[in-house]
Order: sequence, then structure tokens, then C-alpha cells
Amino acid sequence: MSLLNQYFSVFVQGFGHTLLASIIALIGSLVLGTLFAIMQVSSSKAGRIIGNIYVQVFRNIPLLIITLFLYLAVAKVIKMTGFVVGTVGLTLYTSAFIAESVRAGILSIEAGQMEGARANGLTFNQAMRVIILPQAFKVAIPSLGNQFINLVKNSSILAFVGGLDLMYQGNLVAASSFDTFTTYIIIGVFYLVITMPLSYYVQHLETKLKKKA
Repeated sequence: MSLLNQYFSVFVQGFGHTLLASIIALIGSLVLGTLFAIMQVSSSKAGRIIGNIYVQVFRNIPLLIITLFLYLAVAKVIKMTGFVVGTVGLTLYTSAFIAESVRAGILSIEAGQMEGARANGLTFNQAMRVIILPQAFKVAIPSLGNQFINLVKNSSILAFVGGLDLMYQGNLVAASSFDTFTTYIIIGVFYLVITMPLSYYVQHLETKLKKKA
């Protein structure tokens, strides 16, 4: 593993950017996805239309196209680095899938719970926050876990826009060392360092919730 020793700092720098982009996109996509899921099931026709359009658009356009559009068009108007562009693209793309997962979780809860909450004086938003969403997230955990793992893997999109992530740095190492095979093996191991613990944690959480149920 002389290649790893020689370029260790480069790999670590890329790993740090990948981890940071993944964390930011995870939080952002969870917030956005939950918001649009609520809009999809709201009593407001306009809210449902906006929510459905958002989800359908970002679910059905490849992540690469979304990111390149942000980089080649939006970033010309609003100055953004490659890291920011890639992270925003990743957030928008993933949030559409999370919205569907959360929406499915919400719809799995008995409608009577919302009706009962409203009858007791809670607003729609209060009932969602206090009663419906906590249950919906429990139901959606397996699906959300898969989306978070996919998000980490999809973070390699930053390499296409100079995002200084793990894949970007790995491409530089491969071009410099001419050892493409070893370089990408090392990159794969670094991705596993993030995804494997996340995968085991999601499985543990799912098992724990099943036991409680």
C-alpha cells in the first residue's frame, strides 16, 4: 500500500470533503423532503400540486444533469464553488426520494389520528409535528436508511464539478501515479468507512423499533 502512504493526505482531504458534503446534504434533504412530503398530503390543493411537481421533477432527472445545470447555469448568476454546487444538487435530488419515503410513512398512519388531533384543537402543522411525523419516521426508517447510504455514494457527483471530494482527489492520484486499479480500490474502502457503519446503524435501529412494537 505504498500508494496509500504516498498520497494519504490527498485521500484524507477528499474523504473529509465527501463526509462534509454528505452530512450537509443529509440534513438538507431530510428537511426539504419532509417539507414536501407534508405539502403532498396537505389539504391545500396548491401545496399538493407544488409538492408533487417538485418530487416528480427531481426524481426523474438524473443527478448528473441537475448538478451540471447548477454548475453551468445557476453558478454563473449566483457564484458558487464546485463543492457548494455538488452539495446543493445532491440535496435537491435526494430530497425528492426522501419526500416519497416520508409521504408513504405518513399515509400508513390511521387517518383517525389526524382527525382526533384536529378535534382536540391542534392545527394541521401541530398534529403533524407532534403525532403523525414521529410515527411516520419509524415506519420510513428502512427506506430512509437506504436513501442516506445512496446519498453518500452519490456524493461522487462532486468530482464532475471540481468539488474536491474523494472521487475528485482519487482521479488526480490515478492520473499522477498511473495506478488506476489500486487508486479506486482505496477509494472504495474509504466509501465503505462511511456506508458500512451507517448501514449497520440503520439495521440496528430498525430491529430495536420492531422489538418495541
